[in-house]
Amino acid sequence: MIGRLNHVALAVPDLAAASAFYRDTMGGRVSEAQALPVHGVTVAFVDLPNTRVELMEPLGEGSPVAAFLAKNQAGGMHHICYEVPDIYAARAQLVASGMRILGDGEPKPGAHGNPVLFLHPKDGFGTLIELEEVR
Repeated sequence: MIGRLNHVALAVPDLAAASAFYRDTMGGRVSEAQALPVHGVTVAFVDLPNTRVELMEPLGEGSPVAAFLAKNQAGGMHHICYEVPDIYAARAQLVASGMRILGDGEPKPGAHGNPVLFLHPKDGFGTLIELEEVR
């Protein structure tokens, strides 16, 4: 079911500072910041030869990333994202096997316009897993 690693997401308290670090210190190519109100975050991506790193800061106090940063003030790894060829087939297979989908269970558009779902971290051995349908 899962395909390639799409990205590793890091929650950061200051997106501009994190972007500058990855661009200026690490020599990475960093995208412009993009607000994603449906997910409660502002993101930027660091493009790597084999994957991407997503830098996320909270967009508003109700953001799930704000809750994460309240517990991890310096930031840290938030989730890992795998590609799937069909998000609805993946969801059906996962739900049938007992996995819990976060939110209302319906795919939402991610940063690149592709549908995404998040799996409950307790079902992923303590890791929040995002699935993204990449066409």
